[in-house]
Amino acid sequence: MGTFKITGGKKLKGELIPQGAKNEALQVLSAVLLTPELVTIQNIPAIRDVNKLIDLLKGLGVKVNQIADEDYTFQADEIDLDYLDSSDFRAKAKSIRGSVMIIGPLLARFGKGYIPSPGGDKIGRRRLDTHFIGFEKLGANFEFLREDNFYKIHTDQLIGADMLLHEASVTGTANIVMGATMAKGTTTIYNAACEPYVQQLCRMLNSMGAKISGVGSNLLTIEGVNSLGGCKHRLLPDMIEIGSFIALAAITDSDITIKNVRIKELGIIPETFRQLGVNFDVIDDDIRVYNNTTYTIESFIDGSMMNIADAPWPGLTPDLLSVILVMCTQANGNVLIHQKMFESRLFFVDSLIDMGAQIILCDPHRATVMGLNRRINLKGIQMTSPDIRAGVSLLIAAMSADGESTIHNIEQIDRGYQNIEGRLNAIGADIKRIA
Repeated sequence: MGTFKITGGKKLKGELIPQGAKNEALQVLSAVLLTPELVTIQNIPAIRDVNKLIDLLKGLGVKVNQIADEDYTFQADEIDLDYLDSSDFRAKAKSIRGSVMIIGPLLARFGKGYIPSPGGDKIGRRRLDTHFIGFEKLGANFEFLREDNFYKIHTDQLIGADMLLHEASVTGTANIVMGATMAKGTTTIYNAACEPYVQQLCRMLNSMGAKISGVGSNLLTIEGVNSLGGCKHRLLPDMIEIGSFIALAAITDSDITIKNVRIKELGIIPETFRQLGVNFDVIDDDIRVYNNTTYTIESFIDGSMMNIADAPWPGLTPDLLSVILVMCTQANGNVLIHQKMFESRLFFVDSLIDMGAQIILCDPHRATVMGLNRRINLKGIQMTSPDIRAGVSLLIAAMSADGESTIHNIEQIDRGYQNIEGRLNAIGADIKRIA
């Protein structure tokens, strides 16, 4: 289990280039299974979850060629379906939650897909019902082998259907869309997720010959085609990393420019940070965060305390609530953080309280943060990263704290952030990785 040792209290200055979007990568990498032709994907981040999925694709027989630091080609012209029954497949697939995304493409092209119950963050219940109910509505037969914790689904031919998703699941929407691309007839998906990652996937699929309309809305229409071809696709910059860097710059009162953020794809994220008092400028397609010696949280018009909550896009992504919570510990003012989606995601605040933060965990979904306004700095402690987003949030807290902090289980951070210590050390941080 790896460890970071962080000497906090240092102001940072310089430029950061956000990595390619992790959540988009897991979707579009799975989409290469839809065609035997060559697919080129650019701006792929070198993070644990993405590397594990690429390794899984190789096991299935996909030919993978790295043509530049962040660019790869993929060709799925000789897929070994017997690999789905192997112990190696089970071991690799259950180690990463993103492995569920291969089901839709395999079902669409080969008529079957298997997956063990996938791993991932321990942040609460993350059901897969939306995925499999959608496939069943397309005419697939679903089987759950409870003793083996293994899912199987197969079909002779997927048939287009109208469906209303029980939840606007991002991965569920993406998986069903990929399955429907080669179904016979037309599929309509109501209450579809419309996050930029889903939009990107749909644009990629359309460039491969799919016929998807309504992209960017919560009603998608997919007219099935017989086959899909190759394409070239570039990932968006990771909006979660961009938000993490904004929070880091604010709480450490640093001067950081985040380059090439694709500002139009960030939705409500910049405005949310402005509500929390963060000072930044948008210059062309860059965000410069600076002059945050004090940042004051706004109140609502009636004077009531600010409430920051996650919501389906175009609402605020739940993946940013943890870093926002940490940033607010040194703000001027109070805020209620409402994590609606995952009931275990806020438990990491115990470590922040040990660091001196003034936080009341109201229940598993809500925490009230009383900002210290830099009157009292956080202090360095030993802690353990429970998941990707809490892990980087604890790293941000440690970088703002007095003294030395230790974070164990940093493999969780590595799952979502590429060479995070190297990039931050280059602009003035003091983070040491200990194997």
